[in-house]
Amino acid sequence: MLIVFLSLALSQTSTAPVTNHPADRPSIQMEDVTAESGIDFVTTSGAMPSTQIIEVKGGGIAIIDMDNDGDFDLFFPNGSKLDQPTNGPGARLYENLGGMRFRDVTASSGIDHHAWSFGCAVGDIDADGLDDIYVACHGPDRLFRNLGGGRFADVTKAAGLGGEKFWGTSAALADLDGDGDLDIYVTNYVECDPATPISPAHFRGFEVINGPRGLRAQPDLLYENLGNGTFVDRSEASGIRAVKDSYGLNVAILDLTQDGLPDIYVGNDSKSNFLFKNLGKLRFEDIGVRTGMATNIEGAEQATMGMAIGDVNADMLPDILTTNFSDDTNTLYLSRKDGFFDDRTAQYGIGMPSRTLCGWAAAFVDLDHDCDEDIFIVNGHVYPQATRATMNSDYAQVPLIMCRHGDRFVAIKDSSQGWLNNARRDRSAVFADLDSDGDQDAIISGLNEPVQVLKNKHDGKDDWVIIALDDPSHKGNRHGVGARIELSIGNRKQTRWIIGGGPFQSNTAPQAHFGIGSLPTDATAAEPVVITVLWPDGERSTSTVARGMRTVLSKPAAVSK
Repeated sequence: MLIVFLSLALSQTSTAPVTNHPADRPSIQMEDVTAESGIDFVTTSGAMPSTQIIEVKGGGIAIIDMDNDGDFDLFFPNGSKLDQPTNGPGARLYENLGGMRFRDVTASSGIDHHAWSFGCAVGDIDADGLDDIYVACHGPDRLFRNLGGGRFADVTKAAGLGGEKFWGTSAALADLDGDGDLDIYVTNYVECDPATPISPAHFRGFEVINGPRGLRAQPDLLYENLGNGTFVDRSEASGIRAVKDSYGLNVAILDLTQDGLPDIYVGNDSKSNFLFKNLGKLRFEDIGVRTGMATNIEGAEQATMGMAIGDVNADMLPDILTTNFSDDTNTLYLSRKDGFFDDRTAQYGIGMPSRTLCGWAAAFVDLDHDCDEDIFIVNGHVYPQATRATMNSDYAQVPLIMCRHGDRFVAIKDSSQGWLNNARRDRSAVFADLDSDGDQDAIISGLNEPVQVLKNKHDGKDDWVIIALDDPSHKGNRHGVGARIELSIGNRKQTRWIIGGGPFQSNTAPQAHFGIGSLPTDATAAEPVVITVLWPDGERSTSTVARGMRTVLSKPAAVSK
C-alpha cells in the first residue's frame, strides 16, 4: 500500500433475530482467515464453565504500530485462572508481516506479563515517537514502555503507577488537560478475590454467577501525565470521585459537549453511565443525567459493555451506540446541537435484533465503502446455563452486523459466510486495515476461545481514504487523540473522531477510515477529496488528498483556528 506523507502547510450456533437484507447477497463480505494468519492463540479467562464473575469478561486487544512501519501489530493482555490469578499463561504480542500474516514475537519483546488482565490502551506516554501499552489488571495495572526494535520494558513503578489494588477493566489515553501529553483514565469494576468464591445468585430458577449487583463497586482512576515519564493520581482533585462508585466497564474520550475540550464517557454495568464534562484545568463534572446519557429513554439503567462513536445522521456531531445485556436492547444516542442526546434506538432499527443477544465490543465501520458506516457487534452470554428456552438467549451467540439501509440499520444474514453464522463467546474486537488494501478488517477475541481473524473481501480500488495524523508540535499526542476529521466530496460530508478508548477493553486505531464510492466513469469529472482537521488544540487545517491511499497529515507550527 502506498503511504503518502502530506504537510498541511502545502496543502478514517445461535441465530440472532435478524431482518432479511434487501439484497440477495449482502454488500458486506468477510472471510475467516485465522488458520493462515499465524495467530494461533487461545485466550484464557478462568475455567469452563465459568462460576465466578471474574471469569466472564474475557480480555481486550491492543492495536499498535509498535515499529512505526505503517501497519498495525497486535497485543493480547490475556487472563488467568482462579487458582493462579497472578500466574496465567501470559500476554502475547504479534508483529504484522503484511497480507494478513502475523508472527508471535512475545519471547523477543521483553514482555513477560502473567497477571489476570482485561483492558488495554495505546499511546506515546513519554513523547519519544514510540507507542506504549497500558494494561488494566485485577490488581496493579501495568505500563509497558516501547524501547524500539520490538522491545518493551515494564516501567510501572518508575512511572509512579501500579499502587492501586482494584479490578481494572478498561483504560483510555488522552490529553485531558491540554498540555500536549497523554493522561490515563481507568475504569474499575467490583471487589473480587479469586481465592474466595462468591456464592451464586438465582436467575429464572437457575443458580448463576453472582454480580455485579450486590457486590461492592470500585472507583475509577485518573492519572495526570507530568511530562517527565511519571504520573500522579488526580482522581479526587479532578472531580471524577464525586460520583457514586459504579461498575465501570468501558470508556470513550472525545469532545461530546462541543466546547473544544475532551470529555469522558464511562459505560457502567447495571448502573447509570457517566458523562464527565471537561471544565478545564483537569476538572470534571458528571452531566450524564441532564444530557440524557446516563440511562435509556425509559430512564432505565443498563448493563453497558461496548461503545461505538459515529455520525449517524450526518450532522458532524458524535453519536454513541452502547451494547447491553440480553433481554434489553442496545442503545443509540444521537447528539443535538443543544448538548442533549436523544435515544433513537427504535427509530434506527437498533433495538429488536439485539434483544436476545448479550452485546460486547461494537464499532461503526464502513465495511462496504458505500459512504455510510455500518455496525459491527460481537456477542456472547455470561451464564453457561443460558439457552433460548431458559433465558431467551443462548450462551454462544453469532455476531450482529447491521448494514445501513436508508434511515435504518438492517441486520444482515448470509448462509455462505461461515463466520457470520458461527456462534461464539465473543467479548473484544478491533478494526483496521490490517492487510493494506484499504478496507477494514477485524480481530476478535472471546472467552477461552481462539482469536478470530476476519479479512474484509471488499474489492474496491479507489473507493476509500485513510487519514492518520502527525502533530510535531504536541509530540506526546502526535496521533491527535481528540481530533475531529471531516471529509468532503462536493456537498457530501462524513465525519470521524480520533478517540481515547475503544470498542470494549481495547483501543481504537488512531486513524480515520472513509468509504467514498468509486470514481465516475469519466475520471476527469471526479470531485476532489477535501479533508478538514479540527486538531485537539482547536486549530483547523484543510487539505486535498488522493483516493485509494493512506495519507498522514502533518500539522504545521501554526494554522488558523
